Amino acid sequence: MTDRTLPPGLHRDTLALRTAIERSQYGENSEALYLTSGFVQADAETSARRFAGTEEGFTYSRTSNPTVASFEQRLAALEGTEAAIAASSGMGAILMMCMGLLRAGDHVICSRSVFGSTLNLFAKEFAKFGVETTFVSQTDVAQWRAALRPTTKLLFAETPTNPLTEVCDIRALADLAHGAGALLAVDNCFCSPALQRPAEFGADLIIHSGTKYLDGQGRVMAGAICGPKKLIVDIFGPVVRTAGMVLSPFNAWVVLKGMETLGIRMEAQSARALAVAQWLESHPKVARVHYPGLPSHPQHALAMRQQSGQGGAVVSFDVRGDDPVTARKNAFHVIDSTRVVSIATNLGDTKTIITHPGTTSHGRLSEEQRQAAGIGQSLIRLAVGLDHIEDIKADLLRGLDTLA
Repeated sequence: MTDRTLPPGLHRDTLALRTAIERSQYGENSEALYLTSGFVQADAETSARRFAGTEEGFTYSRTSNPTVASFEQRLAALEGTEAAIAASSGMGAILMMCMGLLRAGDHVICSRSVFGSTLNLFAKEFAKFGVETTFVSQTDVAQWRAALRPTTKLLFAETPTNPLTEVCDIRALADLAHGAGALLAVDNCFCSPALQRPAEFGADLIIHSGTKYLDGQGRVMAGAICGPKKLIVDIFGPVVRTAGMVLSPFNAWVVLKGMETLGIRMEAQSARALAVAQWLESHPKVARVHYPGLPSHPQHALAMRQQSGQGGAVVSFDVRGDDPVTARKNAFHVIDSTRVVSIATNLGDTKTIITHPGTTSHGRLSEEQRQAAGIGQSLIRLAVGLDHIEDIKADLLRGLDTLA
C-alpha cells in the first residue's frame, strides 16, 4: 500500500485540513463522528489492559473517544505542542489545569485584565481551597517579577486581553516563570494558532475556548489545553477522567470542521477589524480605540511580532461621555441603534457581534475590579466577523452620528 503519512513541514492551513484523520474501513474523506458512550472490547483481558492503561484503545467516552482524540491531535499540531487535551469549555480547561497543578498553599500570579469569569475563578473559587492569587498589570513585567514568591506555581495571562486587547510579552513572562520554577499558561483565545503560537515564545501551557475562533461559527462549546505530553497525559488526563469536564464527540466534530477554515477566516476577519479600527479612530464621537493592529496601541510593535503581523478580530472602543451615567447611556445608544450586527456576548463568530463589557462579560465583577481592569461604562466591544466592511460601518454610524 502507498505510504500516505503526512510529510513534515506542512503549513498550518494544511495541517488544519489533514491532521488526525483516522479513516474507518469505509475510507471516508471527512472526519468520522463517533456518537457512542462505550466501546465493545474483544475479550475480558483486552478490556482489563485498556482500563489499566497498559494498552491503547477506547473504553468509555468520558475517558477517550476517537473524534475527540482527532480534535486534540489537530489542535496540538496547529499550536506546535506535543499534546492537547479537550474540555467541555474554555473555563472548563482552566479549571482542569488548576485542579491538576495547584494545591492549598500554592500561589498564582494572574493578569488583572483577563476575562471576568477567569478573574472570579482565581479570586473566589480557588481561594476557597487555599490557593492565593496576586493580580498584576498585564503589561508591566516588573509587577509580575515583584509578585513572585517561593510558593508561586503558575503565571496566567491572556494575550490580547478581553476586552481591552492588552498584549503581554510572552517571552519575558516565560523567563520569569521558569526562573522561579513555575509554569506560564497563556490563553490564546483571541488569536488562535492561526495568528499566534505562544509555545514558540516559551509558554508551557496554551488555553483555548474552542467556542470562539476554532469553531468560528458560534455553534458549540469547547475548550482545550495544549502543552508537553508529560503534563497533558500524566497530570491533566486523570483530572478530566475523574471530574468529567469532557468534550462531547459531537462538539469535537463540529470544531474539527470549523478548524478547516481557521486560517482564511482569521486573515479575513483581522483585515476587516483593522479597517473598522482605523475608521473608528477618526470619528469625533469615539474617545479611544483599543486594537493591537493600530500604531496607537501601546503594545503595537510587540503584538505585530507575536501575532504574525495581524491584530486579530476584536476591536474595543470608548464613546465620549462626561460621566459614567452619560457614558453608559451613550454606549447603550450605539449598541441599540445597530440593525445588522448581533447584540451578544460571544466572539469568534462569522457574524459581527457587539456588546457592553461592563454589564455583560465583566458585569459580575465589583466596581473596584472593573476599574482596576480599565473597563469603564463607555466601553464597547466589537468582535468583527465576515460582514461587509461598509455594512459594519453604516451600522455603527446609526448610533455614533445620533449621539447628543
